[in-house]
Amino acid sequence: MASTRLDAAALAKFIDHTLLKPEAVDADFDKVCEEAMKYGFYSVCVASSRVAQIAGKLKGSGVKTCSVVGFPHGNMTSAAKAFETGEAVNAGADEIDMVINVGWLRAGRLPDVEADIRSVRAATGPGVLLKVIIETCLLDETEKIRACEISRKAGADFVKTSTGFSTGGATVDDVALMRRIVGPDVGVKASGGIKSWKAALAMIEAGASRIGAGSSVAIVTDSLAGGGY
Repeated sequence: MASTRLDAAALAKFIDHTLLKPEAVDADFDKVCEEAMKYGFYSVCVASSRVAQIAGKLKGSGVKTCSVVGFPHGNMTSAAKAFETGEAVNAGADEIDMVINVGWLRAGRLPDVEADIRSVRAATGPGVLLKVIIETCLLDETEKIRACEISRKAGADFVKTSTGFSTGGATVDDVALMRRIVGPDVGVKASGGIKSWKAALAMIEAGASRIGAGSSVAIVTDSLAGGGY
């Protein structure tokens, strides 16, 4: 892709400001909300148990509330994922980031993977965006392609690289591959290990339309220090 020029405010609109550490306490979540409103991040992404707190804190700010589902391994039942999705949406989630069942995908159980995604898609209801985490670090190229194709077929709005809790995170090559497979009408979220303006920009240039990061403030302040690009 051609070089992308973004100032800090524009870059912030790509970012899901993320806090998924199991040891985080209430004050930590209040802080990420305050940061998201200050810098203008697209959303705050948290576990489903934190959605009500986050949605309440962000109400009226324009910052979205995003919930992970089936996190981080994705190997619970589809009914459990659908139930968690409904709970998160009822609590105020605007977006759902679900984890696929990687074992099913690697075993070739593609109809089961599709049905799993469809169960969550049905549970989101209208107006809630669905991202599907395919955990690229655990897949070969053929499996990554199949995961993207199935996600698109099942009605996902985005495919997402990683949970950030497995053996690796986003890479430029994976983002470029995912963008090529899903085409222009499905989003690509790069997540996992993105800690600087330079890394975020590389993902966007490769085709990412969203960035998931816990180091969001460092990313945009790095952009400010560098003058923005």
